Amino acid sequence: MSWNDKRPMSPHLQVYKLPLTAFVSIGHRATGIVNTLALVLLVWALANVANGETGFALALLQSWFGKIVMFGFTFTLYFHMCNGIRHLFWDAGLGFDLDTADKTAKLVFAGAAALTAITWIVAGAA
Repeated sequence: MSWNDKRPMSPHLQVYKLPLTAFVSIGHRATGIVNTLALVLLVWALANVANGETGFALALLQSWFGKIVMFGFTFTLYFHMCNGIRHLFWDAGLGFDLDTADKTAKLVFAGAAALTAITWIVAGAA
């Protein structure tokens, strides 16, 4: 038996269930990265369309896969925006207690989902 066997094991992600606020925090960072990559691809596609190369870029955006990607991109934009608003309240010193942080985390998901649905409904009606 070595000296390491007597020490308690450190808790890890398989032991603890992460709170919703942790998922929102991780999601905020992830959506920032995804939005950056998606904007690069969107600018590339729009530049191709603007240059008259409507073939591949426009076909990609209008395909079922392109629409799913754009739907996901819309959600990530709204998620990042809603969580950014949440952070603005935190910067003002509001909403730090656990109950409020949990409620606002749920509002971030609900707001992003609602804004995404509204955007796609309006875009589909146009």
